[in-house]
Amino acid sequence: MDKTLDSISITGLRIDAHHGVFEHERRDGQEFVIDATVWLDFARAAADDELAQTIHYGELAIEIADAVRRDPVDLIETLAERIAATVLAHPAAHEVRVTVHKPHAPIPERFDDVSVSITRGRA
Repeated sequence: MDKTLDSISITGLRIDAHHGVFEHERRDGQEFVIDATVWLDFARAAADDELAQTIHYGELAIEIADAVRRDPVDLIETLAERIAATVLAHPAAHEVRVTVHKPHAPIPERFDDVSVSITRGRA
C-alpha cells in the first residue's frame, strides 16, 4: 500500500446473518461485527468538495451489510473475501482491510471474540 493514501474506516458494523458450519448457526443466525478500512486518495474530493470523487461511507456501510446478509457460507474467511470484493468494486478504492468478528461463535470455552482479518488490493 502506498503510504500517501488516505482512509475511510467503518468499525463495529453489526449485522445479523446465518453463516457457520453448524445447522443451528444457519437456522438461528447470530450477530457478526464488521470492521473495514479502505485506502483511497482524498485529494481531488477534498479540493473540489465533491462526494462523487470519494466513497460515500453511508452507502458503503449498507453495501457491506447487504453482502453479509446474503448467501450463507460456512467460513467467516469466505465472508471476509466477499466484503473485500464489495469494497474494491468502488473505483476509488485502492486497498481494503476487513475484519469479521464472530462474538458468539460456538466455542465451549469463555472468550471475548473470534475474528479473521484480511487485506486485499487491486490486482
